[in-house]
Amino acid sequence: QVQLVESGGGLLQAGGSLRPSCAVSGRTFSSSTMGWFRQAPGKEREFVAAIGTSGVNRLYLDSVKGRFTVSRDNAKNTLYLQMNSLKPEDTALYYCATKRVNYMVDYSLRRAYDYWGQGTQVTVSS
Repeated sequence: QVQLVESGGGLLQAGGSLRPSCAVSGRTFSSSTMGWFRQAPGKEREFVAAIGTSGVNRLYLDSVKGRFTVSRDNAKNTLYLQMNSLKPEDTALYYCATKRVNYMVDYSLRRAYDYWGQGTQVTVSS
């Protein structure tokens, strides 16, 4: 059974940093492209970042480029999202997800991913 467990969210002031993580089990993590999404109250879940299996290829939402960095540790089966210069508009529930094995088109779409974690809350105050 595939399980994804996020942790590391929190409440902080604008300008601060957080590094949520996502522990994956039940799937060969090193062979899985991974993604981060977020969902704010009353809004659709949106793509934040994705990272290829080796960690070389990365994709970001425009509004987080230069502030967020996605990374992975294949030895620990763990995905990370380093978030710097946080803004109140970054407040959301952050989810990690595993990309579908045979999906190769647009990694920013929800349908590209099959397994999801339960989310970790990030709240940024002004």
